Amino acid sequence: MSGKTVLVSREFHFDAAHSLPDYHGRCERLHGHRWRARITVRARVDPQTGIAVDFLEIDRAAREGVIDELDHSFLNDLLSHPSAENLAFLIWERLEGRLPLHQVEVWETPRNKVVYRPGL
Repeated sequence: MSGKTVLVSREFHFDAAHSLPDYHGRCERLHGHRWRARITVRARVDPQTGIAVDFLEIDRAAREGVIDELDHSFLNDLLSHPSAENLAFLIWERLEGRLPLHQVEVWETPRNKVVYRPGL
């Protein structure tokens, strides 16, 4: 099985508030979420270790690159339109080059999710 390409994912949770300017509905007002993000990387399995990417490597890169900054933040300070879509783009931009990214998923609520993968 070694030498084959796999997708490896790590999930993160963080609390953050936002308001959605230019949106007309309840979400235009200040409110918060328990956000969930899944970072998925694509890599080949190392024949010697049997591992493609260490989960701890994904964890460290994601936390240092973006997750720690997002936790307990006001997302409008980072994004002019802090939608789940733009949050997925931000996470990708901050981690690109740090990890062999495949896709980023962001849940605003347990039932509402955005998937970003370039070329979709």
